[in-house]
Amino acid sequence: MALATTAAIAAGGWAGALYLDAKYHFRKDLQALSIKKKGEKEYARVVREDKVSLFYVLEETCKKRWNLEAIWSRDGIYTYGELYEYTVRYAQYMISEGIKPGELVAMYLTNSPLFIFVWFAAMTIGAAPAFINYNLDGKGLLHCLEICQARLIIVDEHDACQQRINGIRADVDAIGMKLVVLNERLKGLISSLAVERPGDDGTTGLPKGCPFTLQRIYAACGHNVTICECIPGVDRLFNSMPLYHGTGAITSATCLLQGVSIAIAPKFSVSKFWDDIHDSQSTGFVYVGETARYLVNAPTHPLERKHKLRFAYGNGLRSDVWDKFQARFNVSEIGEFYNSTEGMFGLFNHDKGPFLKACVGHHGILLRLALHKIYVPVKVDHELGDIWRDSKTGFAKRASYDEGGEMLVAIPNKEAFQGYWRATAATDKKFVTNVFRKGDIYYRSGDALRRDSQGRWYFLDRLGDTFRWKSENVSTAEVASAIGQFSGIAEANVYGVQLPNHDGRAGCAAIHLDPNYTGPTVDYNDLLEHLRTRLPRYAIPIFLRLVKASSHIHNFKQNKVPLRKEGVDPDLVGTEAPEGKDDVILWLPPKSDRYVPFERKDWENLNNGRARL
Repeated sequence: MALATTAAIAAGGWAGALYLDAKYHFRKDLQALSIKKKGEKEYARVVREDKVSLFYVLEETCKKRWNLEAIWSRDGIYTYGELYEYTVRYAQYMISEGIKPGELVAMYLTNSPLFIFVWFAAMTIGAAPAFINYNLDGKGLLHCLEICQARLIIVDEHDACQQRINGIRADVDAIGMKLVVLNERLKGLISSLAVERPGDDGTTGLPKGCPFTLQRIYAACGHNVTICECIPGVDRLFNSMPLYHGTGAITSATCLLQGVSIAIAPKFSVSKFWDDIHDSQSTGFVYVGETARYLVNAPTHPLERKHKLRFAYGNGLRSDVWDKFQARFNVSEIGEFYNSTEGMFGLFNHDKGPFLKACVGHHGILLRLALHKIYVPVKVDHELGDIWRDSKTGFAKRASYDEGGEMLVAIPNKEAFQGYWRATAATDKKFVTNVFRKGDIYYRSGDALRRDSQGRWYFLDRLGDTFRWKSENVSTAEVASAIGQFSGIAEANVYGVQLPNHDGRAGCAAIHLDPNYTGPTVDYNDLLEHLRTRLPRYAIPIFLRLVKASSHIHNFKQNKVPLRKEGVDPDLVGTEAPEGKDDVILWLPPKSDRYVPFERKDWENLNNGRARL
């Protein structure tokens, strides 16, 4: 009897422990803290042993996996042994060009295995890469080259890259930067070099310009915790995002250094995506911004469910696409993170079920308590685009986590943030002082987030995207998500437009219809009713702009700037975005419950005060 009672008590205690863990997520938080501690210990070890360079991690990984595939591409497949040998050869070439530890090597390269070889070669000799967006040209490109102050720039042989770089060739020569084109001749020369490991005379030491970045990478790959629980030799990550961009680059490099193979595509292509996923046998892929929406909006592909995909990993997957993407393509897991290249405030959500859908991170009770005074949401003055401050005290107002606000990160001093390369003014703008008391200092994320009572974090908006209307704050992300749930709409790009004789900004949604939608014609008054059940009245867009195509920048994020500049002024429409000069604009006139065409006379009525919203 006593034994049965003891067993019952033990079972009850175990059940109680499981219940508490399910509610407060103790084990998850303890695991996260353990991972952080392991990363710190690993970094301390390599500093102590003077082996901070990631070359040592690469070398160890390559030796263990010498004959196994490391990189798949349409241009060729490379084993870890070949990755090591090419890295060392390119490192020898850089040494022959006089590159020293602590210098930057500028890389104007498209996606390919060569990008990885050049990058890893730079870190092998203690230099650091300066990734240059290969879409840049003219003054923008020259500015980046002047800022990085590299003595050597390695340029892709791609015709478009050649054309852009040749447009500023005289300026490149004038600033004393040597330009080399990675053409067949140079690739052949480098491939013929002997595989000689750089010596331990300091050339594999710490790149002086970015020690904190190295520490962050060690935190990610200096132990056995892989992205979305990838297993070396089993999983493969497909990347078609630009390698000059943080998400594609760091994710790909981290996988390789951990022994997880990668597949590289020259660029993201909806038409080629599923062929590449299938042929590369990838089990996961990297996304940024609206890439998942592009796939959802595309016609059915014969291979879209004939794959080994288990997960998608990246940032910017919108809530209105999340379920559609997983259901249509049979992708069971999502690894959504929130972070920036600066890395001061990071969140990660490994979604394996409904509890974590559409959020960017999750903290259990332990992390919520530990970070209460470190991750701080504050009220924002959206008219000024700055933190709200009390007129009497000058201090900011902390917002509740559930309400959300711009996220600030408490730091001991300015040195805690590595800053922007040779851009003191831009770095200083990321700090805010005297927030809650004299002398305190915080890092500004520039983004608004909220956290619910169960510890789930949700992205609200970029600070510059949220706008004020009717004395209320309107989240463009929230409005876009609500519109995106309406049948027949592929995407909504939401922004605020200035109107004459009105305070704040009126909501406008640039709507791109789904070209593959076969249902009834989209009725915008049905859309209005749909929005009224999902949004507060002030957040419902006054204007709808019917666009022929989505508007995105090179990193697949929505481009609001030209549309916001044009507003709804008939004389400006099409001046910033020429492809939209014939766009139809609808609006909700005063006291109306229907969207109707917005015409020049309506603008004139707003302009002379005859129409008031």
